Amino acid sequence: MIEYRMLSRAYMPSDLDIANGAEMLPIEEVAWKLGLGVEDIARLGRGMAKIRWEALKARKGNTKGSLILVTSVNPTPFGEGKTVTSIGLNQGLNRLGKSATCVIREPSMGPVFGIKGGAAGGGYSQVLPMEHINLHFTGDLHAVTSAHNLCSAMLDNHLHHGNALDLDPSRVMWPRVLDMNDRALRYSAIGLGGAINGFAREERFDITAASEVMAILALSKDYADLRQRLGQIVIGQNRLGHPVKADDIGAAGPMSLLLREALLPNLVQTLEGDPAFIHAGPFANIAHGNSSIIADELALSVADYVVTEAGFGSDMGAEKAIHIKAAASGVPPDCIVVNATVRAMKLHGGGLTSRGGQRPSKEEMATENVDAVRVGAATNLARHIRNMKRFGCPVIVSVNRFSTDTEAEINEVLQLARDAEADHAVVFEGHQRGGAGSEDLAKAVVAACQDHLAEGRNFEPLFKPELPLLEKILKIATMVYGADSIDLRKEAQRDLQRIQRWKYDKLAVCMAKTQYSFSHVPNELGAPSGYTLPIRELRLNAGAGFVVVICGAMMTMPGLPKHPAALNMDMDDDGNVTGAFG
Repeated sequence: MIEYRMLSRAYMPSDLDIANGAEMLPIEEVAWKLGLGVEDIARLGRGMAKIRWEALKARKGNTKGSLILVTSVNPTPFGEGKTVTSIGLNQGLNRLGKSATCVIREPSMGPVFGIKGGAAGGGYSQVLPMEHINLHFTGDLHAVTSAHNLCSAMLDNHLHHGNALDLDPSRVMWPRVLDMNDRALRYSAIGLGGAINGFAREERFDITAASEVMAILALSKDYADLRQRLGQIVIGQNRLGHPVKADDIGAAGPMSLLLREALLPNLVQTLEGDPAFIHAGPFANIAHGNSSIIADELALSVADYVVTEAGFGSDMGAEKAIHIKAAASGVPPDCIVVNATVRAMKLHGGGLTSRGGQRPSKEEMATENVDAVRVGAATNLARHIRNMKRFGCPVIVSVNRFSTDTEAEINEVLQLARDAEADHAVVFEGHQRGGAGSEDLAKAVVAACQDHLAEGRNFEPLFKPELPLLEKILKIATMVYGADSIDLRKEAQRDLQRIQRWKYDKLAVCMAKTQYSFSHVPNELGAPSGYTLPIRELRLNAGAGFVVVICGAMMTMPGLPKHPAALNMDMDDDGNVTGAFG
């Protein structure tokens, strides 16, 4: 177990030093805490394991736990510590003597080497082995990349060898993917250099986390569901205007083989030896942003409390957790935790010179500004609370404390959260104190789940699944984002007509939008309203069961920042990680 010696973030060891100083339990002992035996896991190196398929089948349908969804306010570019909150809450619940675990997403190499520098938590609320989780982990994202690009290779091979399906090369809808931020690949030309190199055409690259294959991995309930969904992927259209699917070119079968191990959830542990699952890694601003259904189902069968995390703000990951993930799994959350910070409220209240998408200065964040915090909480936080309350679940606001926060600022956020009718509002100190600093949040979650169960679950999504696509988009834009209307641009209108013609216009909606604002513009902070949301493009993800709605200037292949985290990373002569992950 780790020893908590330093309580101020300003004087804490680095995340890497804290992780390296921890003593991990044998993974078999971690599994045993959930009632999983050595025969139920496949050990993968030190401190990591896959759950065997036989163990998943044996526990299928045995749901017993309460599901807690952790989401956030619109973040600053630093991030507000949502993963820290999820891991800390798991530790806090276990410290209270509860049977608890968490299910979080797998890190993508793009953010790890880009702006985040790691995605395994931080401080004294981390999952271990941290460096392995951030660097390749169990290879699931590589499997998704390979499966996706196998379909791309087979598609171009079909074009090269006669094109028996009469696939229109100018109407190919299937991109290639890479698990790295690489803006130069967003739009490319392939097949150059003559006929021997294939059919020359334009190509798009997305980051792996935005791949439909990643979405399918997270939403599949079992191998049969995975195989069926892969076969339904629409890769393009033929010259008669009909859809061509992955099954039509024989790609779905071999794709499923590459994902055979990736479908199995990964078991690790927190710094305090509590069990944690990590599985699938879709982004919330350009994909559905939630961990896997299969990992949630397993966790709910072996623990009384399961903490699952939705990416970015509640307008992104949590909305999709409700309308995509819960719709597919049939398991809605029993409680929603909204992570908030003083610095985010200060930003949204106009108290920082930086705007959305830009890093605020540390000096500004350290300067007390209760007025700005008040404005930010009364607008941005309040809307997040109201949005989440619509779904019929208890809502808890967790204020993640930073060393630069003052008591007056913290109290302002807590009071305004209660004014906005949050069921509970508590201070979270998991980063500095681990499970001990998470107990207040854990107690609030237990009380909320018990009250929710006693009162009877009354889950209410914003719309029914059979609502037409355009009406779903409009409801999300107006009821969640605060827009007055939507503007379907010409390309999006053509996309909609094709989707309607192919009878896919009742699918779910996956909005692709900036995470920094309720609107499509990163620097429109607070709670903007009365605007028109521009829809640039509609991308059909038939296998995943949704349509990706590209809003404004959103890109599905991010770029690296001016000073990427990769510049601070290296290794020593013994192969040990240096300088990385905080």
